[in-house]
Amino acid sequence: MNTLFILNDAPYGSERSYNALRLARQLSKMDGETVRVFLMGDAVACAKSGQKVPEGYYNAGDMVRMVGGEVGLCGTCMDARGTSIDQVVEGARRSTLKELAEWTAAADKVLVF
Repeated sequence: MNTLFILNDAPYGSERSYNALRLARQLSKMDGETVRVFLMGDAVACAKSGQKVPEGYYNAGDMVRMVGGEVGLCGTCMDARGTSIDQVVEGARRSTLKELAEWTAAADKVLVF
């Protein structure tokens, strides 16, 4: 099964992206599951490296690294927020709306957060 997660919300302030990343990670551990995550809008900040959060609080950057599948970041959204590829966590990469369209067409399930 091929599942695509599309995240739009900032990493902190609401728990939508947090919950999506939790679910993506858990799903990727299941046999026969392929997970892709596409971060767009304010969600591109989830993949920002060097996040320092209070002890005991989740770190969205760490969660992105642990997804266990491909993680694409909307390049236009990165540019709008002044985020360069050298500022994102390992395993995440700059992507395009074209690639998101291809991932969507190939997915068995698409979950939008």
